[in-house]
Amino acid sequence: MPFLEAISAIFKPISDVIEHLTVSGDQKAALQNAALNAQVQAATQAAQYEQSLLDSQTKLIAAEATGSSWLQRNWRPISALFLLGLVGAYWFGFSSPHLSQATVDDCFSLVKICLGGYVAGRTVEKVAPHAVEAAKAVFQKPPQT
Repeated sequence: MPFLEAISAIFKPISDVIEHLTVSGDQKAALQNAALNAQVQAATQAAQYEQSLLDSQTKLIAAEATGSSWLQRNWRPISALFLLGLVGAYWFGFSSPHLSQATVDDCFSLVKICLGGYVAGRTVEKVAPHAVEAAKAVFQKPPQT
């Protein structure tokens, strides 16, 4: 998680400075404890922010998927197919000769992201119910007699 790594990188110099202070052991421990508490609070806030970001993205995708308009529900697959068509046209020589390789590479990268997201989403959709049932069976305690 990039947020946690950044927070650790910010608080590492503070911890190093506290280590090299010439104060009593109790004062040093209190300073280290305060720095650790600040780091925990920062990490908690970062995790809460990331969770709220994921929640809002989930709500957006759910709203699109349940929308009343056909285009609203299907714009992502249409975009992926369009980009795939551009890449295919380039490879078969049906595109502008002025199209740069960087542009084609960008289109192909977007196609890979779209396809990866679609395949992963469909896999989770199909496997999740079975995984939940298996987890329930494994973690369910047998009745005590």
